[in-house]
Amino acid sequence: MDDSRRTLRTCLLRLAAERRTATYHELADLAGVPPPHRIHSLTLLLEDLVREDHAAGRPLIAASAVSRAQNGIPGRGFFQLLQGLGRYRGSDRGAEAAACHDAELKAAWDFWGDYWGEGASGDGRPSEGR
Repeated sequence: MDDSRRTLRTCLLRLAAERRTATYHELADLAGVPPPHRIHSLTLLLEDLVREDHAAGRPLIAASAVSRAQNGIPGRGFFQLLQGLGRYRGSDRGAEAAACHDAELKAAWDFWGDYWGEGASGDGRPSEGR
């Protein structure tokens, strides 16, 4: 895993431990994503993390990243990616998308929230016991 994805995963692990979300802008600041096109670069990294977690059968740590413009859920691309992976069959906006996000977010917080702290690897591997 490259440094950018490792740093982003570490930021997302902190969010999971705190059981909170962050907007794309806030997360780009936390992860130190450099300009230009910070949000686009962040989105590509988040998509990589979604694919990694999905392939490994893990809850999606990227569910903690949300769009300010979408009322606290991820942007449409998140749901379109999940559709492409066969993980979700619904609308990319509205109540159906919000319900999907809620389920993904709770699963991520429950799974990943326990891994933050001493020994958290930040590379997608549980630090201990899972």
